[in-house]
Amino acid sequence: MFFELPKLPYKADELNPVISPLTMEFHYGKHHQAYVTNLNNLINGTEFAKMNLEEIVMKSDGAIFNNAAQVWNHTFYFHSFKHNGGGAPKGPLASAIDSEWGSFENFKKEFSNAALTVFGSGWAWLVKDKDGKLSISKESNAGTPVKNGHTAILTFDVWEHAYYLDYQNKRADYIAALWNIIDWDIVSARF
Repeated sequence: MFFELPKLPYKADELNPVISPLTMEFHYGKHHQAYVTNLNNLINGTEFAKMNLEEIVMKSDGAIFNNAAQVWNHTFYFHSFKHNGGGAPKGPLASAIDSEWGSFENFKKEFSNAALTVFGSGWAWLVKDKDGKLSISKESNAGTPVKNGHTAILTFDVWEHAYYLDYQNKRADYIAALWNIIDWDIVSARF
């Protein structure tokens, strides 16, 4: 299977000022594209060449896993936002968040803290286990909830390449700003 850089559901400048067009050019256009290119080169002529992306993530390790997981993670991340997003979830996801954390504000605080305290590079995730219970997890590097058997609901990318052009070393400011572009319709549908 040949993988391509997934199309964005918005124009590259529509998340500005939260994510600038320059960051989109580098993070999506160059960085994400490099993972796609590397993955295609690594799986060519291997057993993985006929698998879909999730199968590769589940069955691979080393460089193939790192690139496949980063393609999956970045696609998930970029497809969690929209122009004029933000607000709060509604419906069953909102009820589940309230049940687990007491309120959306408490969840937001804990999720933001998880993203802030990922050591080095990685991801903060809102995930659902096989019993439907929500939790927040932190993954380093290319870590992904897919590998752990969880359903991903929301992620914040806290690799420096995701925010350094816009926020320099101010990870907390980047995290706070991301809440303003979340597409809660898409995120809630994942629940």
